[in-house]
Amino acid sequence: MALATVQHQPEQQRFVLQLEGHEAVLDYQLKQNVIDFNHTFVPVEFRGKGLAEKLVKAGLSWAEQQQYTIQASCSYVQRFLN
Repeated sequence: MALATVQHQPEQQRFVLQLEGHEAVLDYQLKQNVIDFNHTFVPVEFRGKGLAEKLVKAGLSWAEQQQYTIQASCSYVQRFLN
């Protein structure tokens, strides 16, 4: 598996990793100054390789740079919040 780069797609409110014709995604909703990371998905054949973590770290880093208030209705993302 080639090393994929996280792409931010702000028009779709998501972060994406393209993987051999598949997509791993981290979805969010942005309302005013609050961002809610609400869904993480990694295709079955790519699970257990740290891809969801890579997406979440990229998303949280971007949100912090934008100085958004961060929320997570996705239980996976909640693990990364203090």
